[in-house]
Amino acid sequence: MARTGTAEGGIAPEPVDAAEEARGGTPGGGAPAMTHRQVMEALSGLLLGMFVAILSSTVVSNALPRIVSDLGGGQGAYTWVVTASLLTMTASTPLWGKLADLTSKKALVQTAIVIFVLASAGAGLSQSTGQLIAFRAVQGLGMGGLVALAQTILAAMVPPRERGRYSGYFGATFAVATVGGPLLGGVITDAPGLGWRWCFYVSVPFAVIALVVLQKTLKLPVVRRAGARIDWLGALLVSAAVSLLLIWVTLAGTNYPWWSWQTALMTGGSLVLALAFVRVESRAAEPIIPLRLFRNRTITLTALASMFVGVAMFGATVFLSQYFQLARGESPTMSGVLTIPMIGGLFLSSTISGLVITRTGRWKRWLVTGATLTTAGLGLLGGMRQDTPYWQVGTFMALLGLGVGMMMQNLVLATQNQVSLADLGTASSTITFFRSLGGAVGVSVLGAVLSERITVYVRDGMARAGMTHGGPTGGDGSAIPDLDALPAPVRAVIENAYGHGIGDIYLAAAPFALVALVLVVCVREVPLKTSS
Repeated sequence: MARTGTAEGGIAPEPVDAAEEARGGTPGGGAPAMTHRQVMEALSGLLLGMFVAILSSTVVSNALPRIVSDLGGGQGAYTWVVTASLLTMTASTPLWGKLADLTSKKALVQTAIVIFVLASAGAGLSQSTGQLIAFRAVQGLGMGGLVALAQTILAAMVPPRERGRYSGYFGATFAVATVGGPLLGGVITDAPGLGWRWCFYVSVPFAVIALVVLQKTLKLPVVRRAGARIDWLGALLVSAAVSLLLIWVTLAGTNYPWWSWQTALMTGGSLVLALAFVRVESRAAEPIIPLRLFRNRTITLTALASMFVGVAMFGATVFLSQYFQLARGESPTMSGVLTIPMIGGLFLSSTISGLVITRTGRWKRWLVTGATLTTAGLGLLGGMRQDTPYWQVGTFMALLGLGVGMMMQNLVLATQNQVSLADLGTASSTITFFRSLGGAVGVSVLGAVLSERITVYVRDGMARAGMTHGGPTGGDGSAIPDLDALPAPVRAVIENAYGHGIGDIYLAAAPFALVALVLVVCVREVPLKTSS
């Protein structure tokens, strides 16, 4: 039996054979309807796994200024510590999604957790920024699997109309781990006898529990299609294209001018690799990212919107810790406390929007409202300085969190509503890929802009104060400064430079959110389906 309707854009569900239906499958290739309790039992280990991955990422956020300073790195190293994991997460996400359509989702998510935790332990042993960046890159491989597989597994069990409620649980888990991670990381970093290395070790026991729970609770049928193969050439080309682009935006402006032969070589090479990827995908039997998906207008618009939202989502969280520690002189622990308004907004909006969407089946209004709030939050944060009253900064962060929470999960939901069960993993990972790509490019570009702006503001501030600058203690932008080791006049210049420079990058990110708003306004709303 097969469904007769097709999704927008002509992407029709694949027929289900009689043997599958006799085993308990429903018409259309879905599993028998599960009760809320059954779904929550099955998702318990997955939510814990997501919590572990996100906690391992966020627990170091407030410790990063101290980590990079202790390891002798500069602003470029700070950016690459973040970008390395985003790069490998972005590049590997389509591959994880394709594997989810071909083999055991349970085994894949367990593998992703193991990779992530082992890399976390290695990062804790790092003796240089180079080693730390390398382990962070491996962490990104595991994170790519968890992010890509979480929504795919949920979609395999729950029809789109009911999925909003459970997507809210994912959003709530994301928010709790995001706010709990920096707080825990700050406490660990400040605690005598522990230090920042324990930020990487703390996730190991949680991961062991997650693996045990997943083994007991997650039971999904393994669907393997005869003769299916992975498009390894496509995976290599998309990874190379993204990597070359990110290397360019990270190094441009510091190692060489933005307009230079290096820029022409790297951007041209990235474009050639991207065109080669499109050509390979158009001919591959099992493409990593099926180009036919983009014949669907909704998928095209949500993918592009996800990319621009990624700039806002990752850019906001990465540089806030630098603002509170280097512009306002707060400790790592207090930096985590001060970001609660943004995380609280994300928690509320993702949870409430998921529940309401499940009840009404309507999702576009949430995307439009979320994009509007994200744009407003970024624009307002663009005006903050070192001495901006905290109540204003907190309000602006709350607006940003509300906006991101409304968009992050619901863009995936809108996409999943458009595809057949056979394309679920690929479509979900495609949206995640574009969001991660936007985040990686955004962090790289904003990090390069921040480094340049801080250098300018420090130089001008030193000149006005009649002082010379240079070196890590001078804080000319080439190194992450240790504020406590600086003379009071120099510290005042550094704090002012970081306050102004970080405000500038939020202002630079606001137009990206505005583009996302235009894209989601153009999306045609299709009511959520009530069956898988």
